[in-house]
This record gives sequence, C-alpha cells and structure tokens, in this order.
Amino acid sequence: MDSLAGTALAGVPLSVLDRSRTRAGETEAETLRGTVQLARQVEELGYHRFWVSEHHSVPGVVGSAPTVLAAAVAASTSRIRVGTGGVMLPNHQPLVVAEQFGVLESLFPGRIDMGLGRSVGFTNGIRRALGVEKDAAEDFSDQVRELLGYFTGTQQNHPQVHARPGEGLTVPPFVLAIGEGAVLAASLGLPLVIAGVKGEQELLSLIDRYRTDFQPSAWAGAPYVVLAATVAVAATGEAARRLLLPEAWSSAYSRTRGVFPPLQSIATVLELDMTEKERGFFEQSLSGQIYGTPAEVDAALGGLVQRTGADEVLITTNTYDRADLLESYRLLGELAGLRSLTSR
Repeated sequence: MDSLAGTALAGVPLSVLDRSRTRAGETEAETLRGTVQLARQVEELGYHRFWVSEHHSVPGVVGSAPTVLAAAVAASTSRIRVGTGGVMLPNHQPLVVAEQFGVLESLFPGRIDMGLGRSVGFTNGIRRALGVEKDAAEDFSDQVRELLGYFTGTQQNHPQVHARPGEGLTVPPFVLAIGEGAVLAASLGLPLVIAGVKGEQELLSLIDRYRTDFQPSAWAGAPYVVLAATVAVAATGEAARRLLLPEAWSSAYSRTRGVFPPLQSIATVLELDMTEKERGFFEQSLSGQIYGTPAEVDAALGGLVQRTGADEVLITTNTYDRADLLESYRLLGELAGLRSLTSR
C-alpha cells in the first residue's frame, strides 16, 4: 500500500501470539523451531511483541513450557518484546514464576513481558499430573498479588522469602481476561488482554468496565487494552478464508472427538467429508474471525479497534502453511505501517 493516510490501522501497534501449533507431518522439534523462526521474521516486519502460550498434553500444541520457549525466542531476536500469552498461574507456585521471569529479565533486560492466565488443565488427568484441582483458578487474584509482591519485595504470604532474581526488577504484567479477569486487571491496575469470544457487545461492556474501575498502580498509570484477534489477510477474500480452514477443522475435530489434532493442509481439509455435526462446529469456529483483502481487513479490524479504543492488537492466527501465515502478517503489518514506525 503506497499510502497509510487512509488506513484505519495506521499507527496501531501489532503483536503476535504463537501457540506452537503442530502441522501434520512435522516433528514437535520442528514446530518449536518454527515458532522461533516466526519470531525473527515478525521482528523484521516491525511487530511490537511476540508471545508464546502454555498448553499441556495437547497433541496439536507443543508450547508447554512458555518461559523456556520465551528464552529461546529472546535469544534469537534483538528488538521485539518477548513474553507469554500466558503463563497459567494456577498451574504454578508464584515464587517459581517470579524467579523464571526474573531470570528472563536479567538476561534480556527491557524486553520481557509477563502475560498471566487463570486456566488449569482441561482434563482430570492433566490436572492431577500438574498437582492442581479444577477450582485452582478461583485463587487467581491472590496468586497474582503474591507474584507481583515478589517483584516489589512486599509479599507477606511467605515472610523472608525473596525471588532471586526477580525482586526489584520491573517485568510488565498483563492479565489475560475472560469476564472476571477484566475486573481483576482493573483492581490491580494492570494492562488487559481480551478477545471478543462472546461477541462484540460483551467485549465492549467488559472493556468499558475495566476502564471505569481501573485503579492506577506502580505497574500502569492508566488503562491499557490489548485486543486479541484471529486475523487472516490475502489477495482475495476467499484466499484469506482458506487460511483459517486448518484451525477450524482442528476445532471441529476436538469438539466431536475430545482431542485437538495437528493442523492439516488446506487441500486436505477441503476434501474432508464432514458429518453434519462436524460441519456445524467447523462453520461456527469461522464465525467472528476477521479475514479478507487488505482493504477489507483494514475496515473490519480497524473499525473494531476504533470501537473498543484498543491500544494494541495481538494476532493469534494459525494456519498450515508457514509461508502463507508470514505473508498474512506482512500484509497486515503494511496496513499499520509497522516498518515506518520502527524506522523512526
């Protein structure tokens, strides 16, 4: 695009969350190396952050140790901020998480983000293996407070216990929120990461409440909203929609069989003879996603950014072909003028 003057996304910081989704025919080691390579590539495109996620015992996802993977990403990049989207705090002791991020911040100062989520393992077996119960997420607010206290040296749960390294360091925390998480982020004065999984009206309502209830803190003096979205950009609307088909099929497969599988190629998905139930879940997973030509995505995503007042967008797109994914990120980056932003 020759001029950014007419783009709604011009100047909006864009970031990437990569879940280390496995591809059919790819080893898990190749998947993890692909995540690191993608981080280098989007850094060159001018993206602001690159985050990795935490999942356990999922065949289609190998991002199980986010702080370890974040270290590999940070070591392979030089400018982009690196973090987690997120560490699922109920699965861990706050002291250990503080120490891990203390190590990351000590090795890569000024580049580390600490995204925190409240999910626990999705099956009884995984939860038992992790040593947590299904209700562990109910203590999320206390866990966040304890974790932050290790950085400030003010936690009182375990007197005379200190995070080494960690205490005295500033690692920006973010709350990954669905529903009540937005309230917690506001009460603690933390940046919010939120997606419109329940529709735009619910999204707007939660963001408005977050901003209204926000209490300034040492971590953030004002509300900061990161909008998480699945976005695919291509030369045509149909090509962009096709990029989303592998993930849509994995979602439909998981909802009918209970197992989340590796991504299949677009050609393979198009040849599938889905049952009526599978087709319903497949189409449902595509609804609400943003895809199209650059102009169409600029209107859709740019409009959503304007309506929400989001400060940043975190892209969470997955597709089978890594070259297609990178091209989608490149086209999206052009809309926001990321290269011109990084060269200023």
